[in-house]
Amino acid sequence: MSLNGQKIGTVDEEAVLADIAGMLATLLDEYGLDDVEIRMDTTFNRDLELESIDLVTLAGLLEEKYGNQVNFAEFLAGMEFDEIIELTVGRLVEHVVASLKAAEAG
Repeated sequence: MSLNGQKIGTVDEEAVLADIAGMLATLLDEYGLDDVEIRMDTTFNRDLELESIDLVTLAGLLEEKYGNQVNFAEFLAGMEFDEIIELTVGRLVEHVVASLKAAEAG
């Protein structure tokens, strides 16, 4: 099975982290921040200083990459405000991997 040309049978955190890091690099480049290291423990708010509009843009990028298999808005809707503020790249990576594996198991 493939999703936008990517085999999802081989979904792993490293590949998803690379995808998300690329998406974030695109976002950060708009602010002239192209030298930020993005790791699993990087926070969206404290480390990357992303605003809510940036999360909307990220949701669109995730949908472009993964289709409707990954619902970022639904993921955020299930969180308390403090959880969103402390959200790490790693937690999003884990959500994406779980979503893709669930879609694969279908």
